[in-house]
Amino acid sequence: MIAWRYLRARRAEGGVSVMTWISLVGIALGVMALVATLAVRAGFRAEFVDTILGANAHVSVSRATWVDGDGVASRAIPDAGALAASIREIPGVTRAAPIIRGQAMVTAGDRSNVAEIYGITLDDLKAIPRIASSEEAMGDIERFDEGMAVGLGIARDLGIAVGDRVKVIQPNGTKTAFGTSPRVNAYEVVYIFSAGRWDIDRTRIYLPYAEAEPFFNRERGADEIEVFVADPEAIEAYAPQLYQTGGDGTLLWTWKDASSAFLNALSIEDDVMFVILALIVLIAALNITSGLVMLVKNKGRDIGILRTMGLTEGSILRVFFLCGAFVGVIGTIAGVILGCLLALNIDGIMSAINYATGGGAWDPSVRGIYRLPAELRGWDIFRAVTLSLVLSFVVTIFPARRAARMNPVEALRYE
Repeated sequence: MIAWRYLRARRAEGGVSVMTWISLVGIALGVMALVATLAVRAGFRAEFVDTILGANAHVSVSRATWVDGDGVASRAIPDAGALAASIREIPGVTRAAPIIRGQAMVTAGDRSNVAEIYGITLDDLKAIPRIASSEEAMGDIERFDEGMAVGLGIARDLGIAVGDRVKVIQPNGTKTAFGTSPRVNAYEVVYIFSAGRWDIDRTRIYLPYAEAEPFFNRERGADEIEVFVADPEAIEAYAPQLYQTGGDGTLLWTWKDASSAFLNALSIEDDVMFVILALIVLIAALNITSGLVMLVKNKGRDIGILRTMGLTEGSILRVFFLCGAFVGVIGTIAGVILGCLLALNIDGIMSAINYATGGGAWDPSVRGIYRLPAELRGWDIFRAVTLSLVLSFVVTIFPARRAARMNPVEALRYE
């Protein structure tokens, strides 16, 4: 009761309401920034990983170079269909599909681009979430065997739409007595997709497997087998069985191998951001110390009277400790509420900023993804709340002990 009375005291009564409000607002803003930043970092990583796992294999199985009976070196998987069937039997594997991969030039009218082309069957293409369930998809994926599926970025670069025909040029084409002549085929665009990643949409094209096999001279077999698992985060646990099933010469390339540098950079940045924002909360919490020091000075007479009435040092310490604790708790609650509101509306806020700046605030070619998501996680909120409360309580101890140790005789000497 005494602590709450002191916090509500007007300045004319010896209170420090202005300092109290400054401390409370500072902590609230610091916690808000911490909660919102942690949510954005978590959402960015989740979106980035989801676009990787939703459009790429969780692990690619390939073969080391081997020499056939004719002395020709190759990395093809001649028994790709049987190997894919064996891999599907591994517990936790949800899908395994033979893939042909190659690069080629694509042209439409007077525009051209270089694309990474995947040879795949219709059923396997429909099983890729980010491709088959693309929100910005155009055309009919069921007609895939009649043409090809093109990324939205390539379609924009070439200025093509569903129904247009695109030439695909492969340099290592038909071998003749006069050398190797490029192979040029024309395909109808039957499906345009957006995988949610700028680099995939701008480089990827899917061709029917039966068409890609002769086009890239892959009669010997598939280039690799794309494997999808139930728990991508634990992809390393599947490695022993994949090696055993693939046999000698099996090579594995997981999604973590492909993105390890970026994921490690995100983890380091998360830790650095948490430390920096923790310092901001600490600076805000130090205002509580300033306010309590002033409060103790103004309430010296009250302390002396309370002590002479029988209050112990521990009781006086608790009174002023609660003064600082109230500020920390109320500021933390307000900061969490504001931080959650900011995180839930961050996509709309960034869209408005991006619109106001002419598209310069969020460049997909730099960030890789098209939007800035946020993901509120209980652990992140718990960390922010714990940090704020601990700092608020710790900085309160010094002025509270100073008040508790005040000599009542000295406090009342000049009263």
